[in-house]
Amino acid sequence: MNFSRTKIATLFSLSIIILNEVMAIETPKHTLVKKENGFEVREYDSMIIATTNVSSDYSDAASTGFRRIANYIFGGNSAGMSIEMTAPVLTNSPDPQDDYEIQFVMPSEFLMEDLPQPNSQNVTLKKVNLGRTAALRFGGWATEERASKYKDKLRDLLAANGYTPNGIFMVAQYNSPWAIPPFRKNEIIVQIK
Repeated sequence: MNFSRTKIATLFSLSIIILNEVMAIETPKHTLVKKENGFEVREYDSMIIATTNVSSDYSDAASTGFRRIANYIFGGNSAGMSIEMTAPVLTNSPDPQDDYEIQFVMPSEFLMEDLPQPNSQNVTLKKVNLGRTAALRFGGWATEERASKYKDKLRDLLAANGYTPNGIFMVAQYNSPWAIPPFRKNEIIVQIK
């Protein structure tokens, strides 16, 4: 019986550490406009992102894109400067042409002119304004199959509630790669009219 209690105590401790880690990371500023049946309507402030495009299958593209941009924020830039990690990492939802854009949101303390230039030609900086969006939360791993399933679910919920998507669906992953599935937070996000 002690073995069970030890396992439970370890799992509980790990969950607290993971949740504290997630809560300490900056996320994009937004206002909750409305909670609908199964999703949220939000209004996002403008933000600066570091972005890269990868032509590959969903899993490889996400991994390659993550490494490219992580290299930029961990000092692979004109100033050799480390930039704090934020959440989420954004990827367009599974794409039949296997053409993906992976994005990291830059910390809100930076203006575009404050950020160093990426050393890699595969990484660019740009200012974006998502504006009004719909977001559907889901847990576990954001695999291609699961992301597609929740994208379809959000599309159906939008139609049932009188909203029209106005852009590409994105997968937002909020956790570090070592966070275990029960504690993972993901969303499907899309601009709406």
